[in-house]
Amino acid sequence: MAPDFRVARNNYPGLDQGPRKNQVDVSLTLAKHFLLNYGKDSNLVFSPISIQVVLSLLAAGSNGQTRDQLLSFLKAESVDELNSVYALLVDVVFADGSSSGGPRVSVANGVWLDESLSFKDAFQQVAETMYKAASHRVDFQNKVSISPPSTSL
Repeated sequence: MAPDFRVARNNYPGLDQGPRKNQVDVSLTLAKHFLLNYGKDSNLVFSPISIQVVLSLLAAGSNGQTRDQLLSFLKAESVDELNSVYALLVDVVFADGSSSGGPRVSVANGVWLDESLSFKDAFQQVAETMYKAASHRVDFQNKVSISPPSTSL
């Protein structure tokens, strides 16, 4: 059973066709760039939506000129608009329309921040609720030693 986009869209009444169309345009712009510059003489696999999600998360956590530039590239009026577009997308992608249950597509998003810093509560909430992105604080200052693989069984 296919997801009903009308039902998911009704959960976001302020989100009209324009913002969704803009995100399709951004995907096509990214695809054109990658295909013309990297896909001429080789195989190419990339995910425009993954790039857009990362840029949208960056916009949600930024301000000033950085946020303005990201919003301009993503053809969005505001971070709230981007959040609504991607919340709708997440609702549709994770809608359980199959007879066997579970999502039809599995997506993993995450945000990592050095443990010496902390997430702003509002950003962490947006990342986790709108983008289903886990947030982690990790040690980026010290290199982790990696043991060589064992050759014995």
